[in-house]
Amino acid sequence: MPPPLSRVVVPLGIAQTLAWGSTYYLPAILANGMALDTGSSTAYVFGAFSGALLTGGVLSPISGRIIDVHGGRRVLAVSNLIFASALATLAYAASPGLLLLGWLMMGVGMSCGLYEAAFTTLAGIYGTEARKPITGITLIAGFASTVCWPISAWLDADFGWRNTCLVWAAVHLVIALPLNLLVPQAAGAHLSTKQQGPPAEIPHKRAIMAALAFIFAATWFSSTAMAAHLPRVLQEAGASLPAAVFAAALIGPAQVAARLLEFSFMRHHHPVVAARVAALTHPIGVVGLVTIGAPAAPFFTVFHGLGNGVMTIANGTLPLSYFGPGGYGLRQGLLMAPARLLQASAPFIFDLLLSRYGLGSLAMTTALAACSFLVLMLLPARALAHPRH
Repeated sequence: MPPPLSRVVVPLGIAQTLAWGSTYYLPAILANGMALDTGSSTAYVFGAFSGALLTGGVLSPISGRIIDVHGGRRVLAVSNLIFASALATLAYAASPGLLLLGWLMMGVGMSCGLYEAAFTTLAGIYGTEARKPITGITLIAGFASTVCWPISAWLDADFGWRNTCLVWAAVHLVIALPLNLLVPQAAGAHLSTKQQGPPAEIPHKRAIMAALAFIFAATWFSSTAMAAHLPRVLQEAGASLPAAVFAAALIGPAQVAARLLEFSFMRHHHPVVAARVAALTHPIGVVGLVTIGAPAAPFFTVFHGLGNGVMTIANGTLPLSYFGPGGYGLRQGLLMAPARLLQASAPFIFDLLLSRYGLGSLAMTTALAACSFLVLMLLPARALAHPRH
């Protein structure tokens, strides 16, 4: 009998909020201080951050396979220890080399401590019924930037970036680690593939895997590009800096609102239906921004946030709906590896496009979204097999 959702979703959701806020969202606040104190540059800091993302992408299939075999509780707990060690390394980094080492350590933690690991853990506990808890986790962790950016900014202003890293390291050990240890062990997590029985035959498996890998890579590229450059994009449209910052702040609430809508109205439909709608929201926002200009800045960010919120859920639910929970962790790691690699390059590539073409750079993200929509339309809106759990 699976445990009640509240017993799993609440602690895991809070732990994920802290994990995202103290890793993925950290450079936006601390990069300048890190660069100044270590004798490097902000470009070097963001390059080291890209190295962390690359490391996470390479190692995520291994982490997923470990969760498949041993369950997610211990792996998530170990990620907190790795995150704390990485943050401590950053805090005491006196040179660019040590700074790079800290970020690479962070990448190891990212491979086993962010959404992919959490989704795999939920698939091991709830099997094909994991869609609801996956949505619940993303609802809570959707506030990671909203909550953790102000905390990091306050700590940095009052105590410095090094102490900020140490505080987040302590948070992992004192709060996030115990929360992850509250997650129950998946029943049958220790069973081998042979003991679980042969997997069900899934038609067009390789084609669907390739399609999902493309969709996730396109989504994460655009999402990361916007996360790194959104205020600048809005200023290119004519918005003032305060107006751009205000509009950019709407993304977090828009993501959460989209996830609530997905949970309320789309949970009885195949997740590919919601993903198709979500793929169109970014292009709609771009059309409004390009044609209307600065007054449409909030419109653009809300529509971008709506699509991004739903696609985060789709990252976890689409593989589950097509392939079932068997081998979910390894499969999820393989599917997300190209996304992580493209994600690492997104800030640099989009910066080049934005510098040369201004708002015209949005043609690339619009084209990626349009291609994703076309690929999603080719995917069936039904389960293709009923793998054993």
